[in-house]
Amino acid sequence: MELLFGEYFHQSDAKGRVRIPAKFKAALGSNFMATKGTNGCLFLFSQDELQTNIYDKLTNVPISDIDAQKPLRAIFSSAQCLEEDNQGRIMVPKNLREFAKITKDIVFIGVGNRAEVWAKENYDKYMKNMDMDTAITALKGYGV
Repeated sequence: MELLFGEYFHQSDAKGRVRIPAKFKAALGSNFMATKGTNGCLFLFSQDELQTNIYDKLTNVPISDIDAQKPLRAIFSSAQCLEEDNQGRIMVPKNLREFAKITKDIVFIGVGNRAEVWAKENYDKYMKNMDMDTAITALKGYGV
């Protein structure tokens, strides 16, 4: 898996089509998955990443574990396979655009094993409240 990183500013057209940043295309592959994410963004995963690091780990969750069924339903019911059209654009489904409040200006960011898609206004608001010292200190619990 290629590492995804950086910020890329793009625009969606009236039909919800957008170009994926070239630097993300190789890592995500030609058919990749979009799901509802946290903080109002969308997560983009390569199919291999979604299979290996999410699906395979969750297949052992018992159907009788009622509390675990909620996040499973939330993730997998919102998942959509996205494919490029002949002009190199993807169509972000309406339900995902509405969830992320995507209208025109969007930001793609790399977050290691996934990309995220944000409405620019929401991303700006989220990052405005970001304190890098606190964020980096929080990584200490993960051995960083």
